[in-house]
This record gives sequence, C-alpha cells and structure tokens, in this order.
Amino acid sequence: MTFSELLDAVRAHPQAVTIPASWSQGRSCFGGLMAALQFEAMRAKVPADRPVRSLAICFVGPPAIDVPISFEVEILREGKAVSQVLGRAVQNGETVTLIQGSFGASRESSISVAAEPAPTLKPVEDVSPFPFIAGVMPEYLKFIEMRWALGGFPYSGTPSPAIGGYARLRDVKVEPLTEAHLLALVDTWPPAVLPHLSKPAPGSSLTWTIEFVQPLPAMTTHDWTQYKAVIEHARDGYGHVAAGLWTPSGELVAISRQTVTVFG
Repeated sequence: MTFSELLDAVRAHPQAVTIPASWSQGRSCFGGLMAALQFEAMRAKVPADRPVRSLAICFVGPPAIDVPISFEVEILREGKAVSQVLGRAVQNGETVTLIQGSFGASRESSISVAAEPAPTLKPVEDVSPFPFIAGVMPEYLKFIEMRWALGGFPYSGTPSPAIGGYARLRDVKVEPLTEAHLLALVDTWPPAVLPHLSKPAPGSSLTWTIEFVQPLPAMTTHDWTQYKAVIEHARDGYGHVAAGLWTPSGELVAISRQTVTVFG
C-alpha cells in the first residue's frame, strides 16, 4: 500500500488499519507513518477552520506489522478558538503511540516575527540521490526519495553537528501537501546522532514535538522539502535534536524537536 492508500484507509476505518511489512522500520512500523495516521484520525474530529498548531508525540511501544491498529480520538476540550485533542493508537489492547494535539483558529494580533531562514544547501539537482538498499535500510525508505546535502551519513564515523537535505514522497498521487505528509517527511530522517557511530546500532525517536507554521504554504506531494537537524546535546544513550522543514523556496513549514535513543 502507498502512503495515500493508507491515509484513505484510516479515514474510512480508523478502528482497524493494518500496516504492511513494506512500511517497516526494524521490527516495527515506521514512526512517521504512525504519527501521520493518528493525526489524520484526529483531524477528522476537529472543525476545519482550526488547523493543527502543535503535536506532542510519544512512541510508547513498537507496533507490530500486519496486525490491526485502532486509531482512537478523544476531544479533551473545545474552547472559543482552540481544540485540545488526544489521539491513541491501540494494538492488541495496548497503547503503542500517543499524541496530544492543539488545533487553533487564527486570531488578530499585532505581533509578526519573521522565521529563521532555510539552510544554505546545494541545489537539489546538484545533489546525488540517496539510493535505497534492500536488506540494509528500513523498508519504508523505498517510498521516500532523499538527497543528503548536509553532514555525514549514518554510521560513517563523522561527528557532524547537523544533518539535512531534501526529501519527498514517492508513489503518491499529486495532491496538496498536508500535515500528514509532513509528519512522514520529517520523521523519515534518521536520528542526527547516527553519523557519529562507525558501525550500525539501533536508534529511534522516544518523544517528538512538532509545530506547524499556519497557513501551510501551497505545495504538492511531488515538491521537495528542505530539512536541517541540529544536535543540541547527546550523552548516556539519549540525544536532543532540534530541526526545521522548509519549502523549496525557503519558507518555514514546521519546527521539530525530538528526544532520540541510540544503543551504541
């Protein structure tokens, strides 16, 4: 199933979505896809004039492949402008992913502060494709096209303070790029600490907060996104990483922060 087909599945039957092995990440499902599907179930319960402002995501446990998942939604509070929503992905009676989301309508304000500029990267056409290698890379990467333009590759023994480049989804129909797509694109990048290692070791996101700059710029699913992640601190098997996602023209789209675990 493609990304678009899985989004259609959660819209139609959020109580029973089965993620195939083609979207695996090690022994589990790709975390960015889990976040996207849970968000899509939450989005359906909130008025359309309240775009998502922020999501706090906790990967509680590894969801199994080819086993139905229920994407549950609870409205915690609906105020005059903001809806607070809780999303819970449940498999075999256990919570595997938990998301607290804040959806808010626009309001008048005299404050306007420009965002940080996009990173200075080589043009995407000058960056070599990042090839998918079956059996070596997580399976889900076959659905995402990447071009690595900043920092070292994972397990290259390169003490890079930052990583980044370009990414877009493969095998999706041309449609407006939504927050669900952006969740997958941000999380497709590996933990920024992995280039520091000289040999493969497990690493994954523990918690993740992401904020969206609304209204989203007009983009399609075939457009490239620019990404940069900076390691702010790492020790004792945990890393703290701040990141941003921009449009091809350099307009900020999302601000991300992750606590990652690494066993090496």
